[in-house]
Amino acid sequence: MGPNALAAAHVLASTPAKSSSSSLSFLLIIVVIFGLLYFVMIRPQRNRQRQAQQQQRQVGNGTRVRTTAGMYGTIVDSDDDNVLVEFAPGVQIKMMRRAIMNVVPDEEPDGIRHTFDSEPTAEADETPADSDADKSETSDKREDLSI
Repeated sequence: MGPNALAAAHVLASTPAKSSSSSLSFLLIIVVIFGLLYFVMIRPQRNRQRQAQQQQRQVGNGTRVRTTAGMYGTIVDSDDDNVLVEFAPGVQIKMMRRAIMNVVPDEEPDGIRHTFDSEPTAEADETPADSDADKSETSDKREDLSI
């Protein structure tokens, strides 16, 4: 056997060892990526779901809540699966407990977090001089459409 044959035999003998170590490192990389995805995405989402379920179970009558639809109301009555939420005086809707997104803190009684200190300007309260004419035209149209 010449030097070329020995070199070829050496290359063939060492090739499977390199491919098995590279496949092992590839498998290790995949496992590490899945581990990172679990700790970065899946675990925090599960914690948020547990916290939301705990809040939904603990709400009682008189609690101010925000629904998943973004509506603010007060719980009037509740049972195991459903709650009766009052959104305005006399406006009550029966909803599933899962529709409660969170409890509104006491410092936000109207459900709105005020972020500015300035008062509304008087310009918003002013109406144009010809608004009375518009009102009469609108009321005339409504009278024509009534039955």
